[in-house]
Amino acid sequence: MGKNPAFTTGCVNGVGRGGAPAPACMRRRAPWGVMLAALLVGCATPAARDGADPVQVWTTTADHRLALAPSRLRFDAGDAAAAATDAALIEIDVGARHQQMVGFGASITDASAWLIQRKMSPAQREALLRELFGRDGDGIGFDFARLTIGASDFSRHHYSLDDPPDGRPDPALRHFSLDANRGDVIPVARQALAINPRLWLMASPWSAPAWMKGSGSLVTGRLSPAYYDAFARYLLRYVEAMAGEGIPIHALTVQNEPDFEPVDYPGMRLNAPARARFIGDHLGPLLARQAPQVQLFDWDHNWDKPEEPLAVLADPVAARYIDGVAWHCYGGQPAAQSRVRQAHPGIDVYMTECSGGDWEPVRSGGLNLQAQRLIVETTRNWARGVLFWNLALDENSGPHAGGCGNCRGVVAIDSKTGEVSRTDDYYALAHASRFVRRDAWRVASSEADGGVANVAFVNADDGSRVLVVSNAATSPRSIRVREGERSFHHLLPARSVATFRWEPARR
Repeated sequence: MGKNPAFTTGCVNGVGRGGAPAPACMRRRAPWGVMLAALLVGCATPAARDGADPVQVWTTTADHRLALAPSRLRFDAGDAAAAATDAALIEIDVGARHQQMVGFGASITDASAWLIQRKMSPAQREALLRELFGRDGDGIGFDFARLTIGASDFSRHHYSLDDPPDGRPDPALRHFSLDANRGDVIPVARQALAINPRLWLMASPWSAPAWMKGSGSLVTGRLSPAYYDAFARYLLRYVEAMAGEGIPIHALTVQNEPDFEPVDYPGMRLNAPARARFIGDHLGPLLARQAPQVQLFDWDHNWDKPEEPLAVLADPVAARYIDGVAWHCYGGQPAAQSRVRQAHPGIDVYMTECSGGDWEPVRSGGLNLQAQRLIVETTRNWARGVLFWNLALDENSGPHAGGCGNCRGVVAIDSKTGEVSRTDDYYALAHASRFVRRDAWRVASSEADGGVANVAFVNADDGSRVLVVSNAATSPRSIRVREGERSFHHLLPARSVATFRWEPARR
């Protein structure tokens, strides 16, 4: 990448005019800028670029001064390796395989889809979706995404997919309709699938239709047991209707954040006993008969209450239908994922929502917090897939109808011009999604000291090694990476994230 950069204008803070991808923008900078970036990330001399067994490196600093900046280095000679005694040591054991990855990505919320479909030109839309879901050029290769079944807080109005005009119960689901999604979510999801046919989609409801709830409202309330069967059929109808639109749903959760009742957007409390009955007696058997290809995840809420999924998994009837446990980041610690998996090793783990935004500790932690907590720690605690929240929001952190007023998207879209800017969430995800491919194995890597966090993978298709490292310290940090008899060392800039990629040793 960037072997012969030519000077052009139009790059500001790593983002090109018209929303050009930041990595492409970097390639168009003047040669002296590229040389300076190479020096800052500890790049080898130009002669080393053609050396044997190169290690490729991409670096992003918290201030985005470096944004997926590419460089290369060589494996150490024996004496050089011995000399790097002050470096934090990371040892890779590719023989110790853990979970196999589904991928990384974000949610195609109503707000995200509306902005992409309605506030961007066709050319802007195509460029952005290819950047997010493609792997050619500067594509960052999202393989995983989430859809909402009906409205969330990041919708422009509240609705379900079965809202009878008179508000009366509709257990036969005669008023079920995807019409609310036809103008934005469906076309954007189709276009993403056209770019990445292997895109793995899950979906979650924020609320059952109001007539199924004791409150009679999409906002607050609980699912009435009398409508458990109707709600199960509602979720199956969604899967079938989306398949009819060319959008396969690979997994469902039964309720987003079932231990929380928001007061200004759709939500529904559904505790562990209720979920066990709903899954074991209604949704589980229905999916097994009608849509056995669809996986079912429990919980879809925070790390701070692992007893909730543990209680559902303790129910032998419900547990037989559960494929995974889904987690959010807004309370507790990622180690909860390992606690539940240790108790149920046959159950998969997924991180299905976490938003960046303007609050503590996200504001001060920035890029490194997102990378360490959501890329490194979730996958070290068995996550097969990692999803951030909104794929895109506008310059005012919207549109939304209730809920979070200071969340951010993976990208921000200017609602007047369609221009794109890339957030910390984008770069944290890209440092994994661009290099770790579907079915890669997470492999063992030792934990380094001094605030250096890491996670390692081996791609299943070509055996390439991928190591993601975050240096949250305010000063540069030297690391030494060793795999078997080979090692390399590198100086990480202060407050930076780096991805290293190298091929297996030749035999």
